[in-house]
Amino acid sequence: MSHVKPVLHLEDIVKTFPGVRALDGVSFSVMPGEVHALMGENGAGKSTLMKVLGGIHQPDGGAIFMGEERVVMSGPLEAKAKGIVFIHQELSLAEELSVAENIYLGELPRKSFGRVDWVTLREKTDAILKKLNVAFNARTRVGDLSIANQQMVEIARALTVDAKAVIFDEPTASLTDAEKVVLFDVIADLQREGVGITYISHRMEEIFKITDRITVLRDGQYQGTLETAETNEEAVTQLMIGRKLDLSRNPSHHELGEIALEVRGLSCGSLYEDVSFHVRSGEVVGFYGLVGAGRTEIAETLFGLRTPSHGTILLEGEDVRLNSPADAIAKGISLVPEDRKGQGLVLGMNCRDNMTLPQVDDLKAGPFVAEGAEISIFDQYRDRLDIRTPGWKQKVGNLSGGNQQKIVIGKWLSMKPSVLIVDEPTRGIDVGSKSEIHKLLRSLAAQGYAVIVISSEMPEVLHVSDRIVAMYSGRVMRTFTSEEVTEDSLIQAISGLGGDKAA
Repeated sequence: MSHVKPVLHLEDIVKTFPGVRALDGVSFSVMPGEVHALMGENGAGKSTLMKVLGGIHQPDGGAIFMGEERVVMSGPLEAKAKGIVFIHQELSLAEELSVAENIYLGELPRKSFGRVDWVTLREKTDAILKKLNVAFNARTRVGDLSIANQQMVEIARALTVDAKAVIFDEPTASLTDAEKVVLFDVIADLQREGVGITYISHRMEEIFKITDRITVLRDGQYQGTLETAETNEEAVTQLMIGRKLDLSRNPSHHELGEIALEVRGLSCGSLYEDVSFHVRSGEVVGFYGLVGAGRTEIAETLFGLRTPSHGTILLEGEDVRLNSPADAIAKGISLVPEDRKGQGLVLGMNCRDNMTLPQVDDLKAGPFVAEGAEISIFDQYRDRLDIRTPGWKQKVGNLSGGNQQKIVIGKWLSMKPSVLIVDEPTRGIDVGSKSEIHKLLRSLAAQGYAVIVISSEMPEVLHVSDRIVAMYSGRVMRTFTSEEVTEDSLIQAISGLGGDKAA
């Protein structure tokens, strides 16, 4: 491979923002036909490096080469013209336009007098969509598609260009297993055509399945490049976070208290049926199941967002009616939602205002909010949860995923709940921050909170839970203690088998 030149080479890239050296002499290269993983914790510099490559940021030092030619990227259009295509995790589509118009935005085929050649546009689009094996066509309005299908439109854009290098940023975050298979087939096709692929993901199983090499960044610095076939998860993790991770089971070493929350025979239309379970103070109860099993819907019912059709909810033995989130909060139930950016945070607001949002009315001094009280709450939970931010004025949108999640958790802890429900606590969070969130959930239980954790990741639910409620198709199949659960028995239960010991 030594005589083959990289399609793309970034050399000693430096990028500084006020108070932060985001990239400190980082080098990275991609060979033709290679899938090269770029890994690191949130805030390690991956996005900044790719924004330098895409011309969004200009580097303060270093150089970019394509083949043997040194290039300067003045902006995203120039990067695209040179054959560099970005497929972003955050979708950038025009919902009111058709699939075809989105895919060829800015490059619509024209007839005489500048008129759009609709026939050619749709033919070209449908040819690309056929490759992706999707169920929609060129005329479909993008706003009518699911998030997963919108992601496929984003991927289709890459196939319209004579790409030399394609950068995938967390491309499977919203895809189903079937759609992932199609994506990996597309990546294999691009490889065969000699395209160099950069693959950014936190998902180790994907990294080890499809990549050839792995480059790791930490705190804006290059940590090394590994051959995927010659390394393992532990070595990559240690390079990413500079320490070994403890991923062992983590049962309670403290006394459990009384039953804080009990649910008896709870049903909600066709979403879930006859669900019963309880959570004690000081206990973490994990909910595990496939998408559509009803876990999130139960959490939404407990938080007053849904009205049950049958059943009873008891808080500390008292039968309660939860008709709204305000009812739930008043009774001591808090919910950290699955979609932290869409439902948990106001990204344009600062850290302090996000943290104190649910209790603004309680912090008023006359017509104004008492700023001192707000800052004191923020400082307390920043220290308690180890939230890394320069200060309360920082916009939440500028924080890493792990620190954003801690802000949401801090916001609800500041309401002094007795029951904390956390839905997908580490979605889109890097492996080091994941470990911190897990420790945090365990420590909250040790402080006497009753904690419910909903997760689609088996290692996570095994690691943090004292007991696990396995759900299938809206029903509780079985409840396991941490001592008796095995991976096999858990998979059987969430597949609708092994429900003989139904809770």
